Amino acid sequence: MVALPSLRGLQSFEAAARTGSFAAAAEELSISAAAVSQLIRTVEEQMGRKLFHRVNRRAVLTEAGVEMLPRLSMAFREIGSVARDVGGDAFRPRLVVSVPPSMAMGWLSERIAGFVASHGAADISLRGDDDPVPFDHELIDIRLSYGPHYREHPTEEIVRDAVYPVRAPTLAGATRSDGLAGLPLIHTDWGPTGASFPSWRNWFDAAGSEPGRAAQRGLSANSSRAALDLAISGLGVALAQGIYCAQALEEGKLVRAAAQSLELRQPYCLTIPERSARRDAVAAFREWLIGECMRAVGSPALVTPSI
Repeated sequence: MVALPSLRGLQSFEAAARTGSFAAAAEELSISAAAVSQLIRTVEEQMGRKLFHRVNRRAVLTEAGVEMLPRLSMAFREIGSVARDVGGDAFRPRLVVSVPPSMAMGWLSERIAGFVASHGAADISLRGDDDPVPFDHELIDIRLSYGPHYREHPTEEIVRDAVYPVRAPTLAGATRSDGLAGLPLIHTDWGPTGASFPSWRNWFDAAGSEPGRAAQRGLSANSSRAALDLAISGLGVALAQGIYCAQALEEGKLVRAAAQSLELRQPYCLTIPERSARRDAVAAFREWLIGECMRAVGSPALVTPSI
């Protein structure tokens, strides 16, 4: 039988590599940073491989360390799952859920209580991430993204959204598309590394209207959530995704500023790596999240303009 390295040492290495810090690993494991360092050195000696380069008081993973980390993380996660299963009533499923930042800031965080109420308590790590996300390094179980970014993992299209011109009821507005050119406009730009968000120029073209220079003027935000908040504050008219603005329309915080909508170029997609797909908690969260997305996009408030 092959002699196994120290389990405590492997746990120390995994925690330090995952958190990027010996100090963070020490806090997680309730030992000192010096103990973490010594345990890792013991593993290195037992394996005959360096796992960290120690440069200027910093520890940087070697190629061997990079190769070991995702496999060890999965192994310790499985050990934890077995321990929780044996614990019976003490079991709480753990989920790592990754969504775009705008969805994490408000939309999904406000709804997760509904999942817990219907499926029971769970340890959920909600992450607001831009694409691409490191599935294995961060042990992500389920990723909702705009567009099919992850062909190397099972990915499904779940819903296609559109953008709608919305404004606060307190903002004086016009009901015709050409009238919007006289209102302050709020622009959304996801930045050079993000997908292309429909511009006001795109919207006016679809509406058959010529806005002139007004299509370039006004406030600008680099996230959908920020643009929506600016519109709710009465600072202008925003092009907002239905999935984000439906609830605000239903509650009367926003009204449709014009009837014309514009379909987004890509669908929202769910990606679940194979290591997570067989877990009951992941399957339950997938079904629940798809339902929440479809309900938002299918809201009656998006069908009938309130102009």
